[in-house]
Amino acid sequence: MSVDGAREIADAVCAGARRAVDVVAETLARIERADPELCAFLDVWEQQALQRAAEADARVAAGERPPLAGVPVAVKGRRGLQAAEPLLDAGAVAVGATSVPGPGTPWQTWGLGARGRTVNPWRADRTPGGSSAGAAVAVAAGLVPLATGVDGAGSVRIPAAWCGVTGLKVTGGRFPSRDRTGLAAPGILARTAADASLWWRVVSDRGASAPPFPLTAVWSPGLGFASPDPEPVSLARETVGRLVEAGVVRLARPPVEPSLLDPGPAWLTLRTPGADPAGAHRVRAANDTRLHALFDRADLLLTPTTPTAPHGHDGPGDTYSTALTWAFNLSGQPALSVPAGLGADGCPAGLQLVAPHDREDLLLTVAEEAERRGAVEPLRASSRGENRPLG
Repeated sequence: MSVDGAREIADAVCAGARRAVDVVAETLARIERADPELCAFLDVWEQQALQRAAEADARVAAGERPPLAGVPVAVKGRRGLQAAEPLLDAGAVAVGATSVPGPGTPWQTWGLGARGRTVNPWRADRTPGGSSAGAAVAVAAGLVPLATGVDGAGSVRIPAAWCGVTGLKVTGGRFPSRDRTGLAAPGILARTAADASLWWRVVSDRGASAPPFPLTAVWSPGLGFASPDPEPVSLARETVGRLVEAGVVRLARPPVEPSLLDPGPAWLTLRTPGADPAGAHRVRAANDTRLHALFDRADLLLTPTTPTAPHGHDGPGDTYSTALTWAFNLSGQPALSVPAGLGADGCPAGLQLVAPHDREDLLLTVAEEAERRGAVEPLRASSRGENRPLG
């Protein structure tokens, strides 16, 4: 079954072609059918969602045109509703709280829904990534067009990559955060860059820019310290090639290949209460200098989103899935993961785009243009956790 995106839903509701209560009722029915297998949700708020949908219809009937009128959204975890207030004010309807790691589990675990372990909708024996696990699954399986997330080390971008959707982490410090370290930033998971851009316009009150194409980009498979597996590197690099062929980016050949200090030890130090942060601050300062120099001569930095394909539910082994993402939680640059096709196991991979601070609009405009020119293809997995895409 084809499911409309956020833009299509809001346009139809505002035009009177659809009622928000019908859109939300259909969404709740999809969740009821699919979630016993996917376990993407902790809670589903049926009555509240239908009431909010009726309120959205009343606003439209009164002459308003809310930008997210009647759009069903899922929020990350049971604490996510407060952060979603700008979306609700814009007419969106929160339908439930998505799965996150369970109490007492390590930070790198993926997700536990109300009915059990959250599964990757492309292959139920693989993890969807974390910690915004349920959010990515709900979007990838077509249950909702938008789901909120929080990204402290890659928690939006990793599940976006492994579930085949678009995931944006905003600039560190741009919005309030409960994270005492300042490493975590809000984000969104969406099936398309166009829908992610709609979210950005609502929460930031800023539109996307229209830069001249192609933009200058630098490609780095491992950022100078990581050793990613060949397949995610190949899939991401092939996607970069399509961006170049479509005229969206032009690859720059830097004088020296991008080389950052491994941010992992610094990240872990900053997250450890009582640890001496002096060494972490030195790593952060060194990487900031190198990234600023890179962005002085290029618009974008491109990398694979993850160093491996999705692993099984027993765990990641010795490789951190955050290897290529947490550098930008430490540095604060906004970063976006877009689909980069399917691996040999039938699971998606991602291409990560990084921009200078406060240039979320640049990332989203590039991703939208890549979709429009066919260089990036939105994916949607089976809502039943099978190894095949939905039409």
